[in-house]
Amino acid sequence: MFSLFSKPLAAGTPAPPFICPDEEGSVFILNQQRGKFVVLVFYPRDETPGCTEQLCELRDRWEELRARNTIVVGINPGSAQSHRAFRARHKLPFPLLVDDSRRVARLYRSAGLLVRRTVYLIDPKGVIRFSARGKPSIDELMAALDAAGAPRPAPQAKAG
Repeated sequence: MFSLFSKPLAAGTPAPPFICPDEEGSVFILNQQRGKFVVLVFYPRDETPGCTEQLCELRDRWEELRARNTIVVGINPGSAQSHRAFRARHKLPFPLLVDDSRRVARLYRSAGLLVRRTVYLIDPKGVIRFSARGKPSIDELMAALDAAGAPRPAPQAKAG
């Protein structure tokens, strides 16, 4: 059951564990990501303008996110074939999980007629530190990483 007005899981809530295949058939196990920050992005469909923009913004900050001990995972009920094409077309460096039964979306209060666009930041101990419906700005996500204690990359020396 879902509610049109349900809120995402709150910060401070333990992240529900799950196992889900990605677009290549590899198995993603959330609990095996302990020790890293995880940005979990529920999005309605591949190739829609909002979804493409959101995931490409994360792609464009990928190196900074990695330097902050953070991985990104996109997830929706689309097919592996659709996810493979979407990931390749937009050169996304992170996996797209196939939640065809919407089981994971239900666990994270993101299920509905369409998957509800929801972003979670899960800390290295498996606790949700940030959750938001819609498309929070990349700066808002970076601020959430700061607040959660994610390491900051060392400043680069300027070539001179």
